[in-house]
Amino acid sequence: MPPPRHLLLDELIDLFLAEGFLEFGIGDLAARLRCSRTTIYRVAESKEQVVLAAVRGFFRRATARIEAQVAAEPDPGARLAVYLTAVAAELAPASERFYADLQAYAPAAEIYQDNTRLAARRVQALVTEGARAGALRAVDAAFVGAAVAQVMSGIQRGEIGAATGLADAEAYRRLADLVVHGLGGSIS
Repeated sequence: MPPPRHLLLDELIDLFLAEGFLEFGIGDLAARLRCSRTTIYRVAESKEQVVLAAVRGFFRRATARIEAQVAAEPDPGARLAVYLTAVAAELAPASERFYADLQAYAPAAEIYQDNTRLAARRVQALVTEGARAGALRAVDAAFVGAAVAQVMSGIQRGEIGAATGLADAEAYRRLADLVVHGLGGSIS
């Protein structure tokens, strides 16, 4: 009996994070996951749709884990640091090949870009909450969100990595340090 779709999707996500996705054919995926091509096609109808389902699944899974950590933090001033460091932790397993493939395949790059925009909005909301609670300096949250969005977009496009040599996850850790210390919060 083939594995349930969600377990197969998790296996695909982990494989793609480790090795990228553009070089794999459906037959390669079936061999690597020790299942049939038909089983792979239970995820989606084509290789392209399998890739997009896995990329969406990765960001959905990461978002759920990140938000669980933020929700567990009672201090509104610390939530921003929790959020940004959790983003870095979720991105850490992704290989350079995965990021290169994201950039090379426009529909996947669009998913990454959409998630980067959502993350920037979330930063803006966390800054607003922290400032309202008096835990962060009162700043223009829209500006901080826009500035963070620019850096996140630069990370997503590979520009920060090219300029600094930092992997995406490490760049997010450095961004967390910069933003949190600049707003007067604390980062562990």
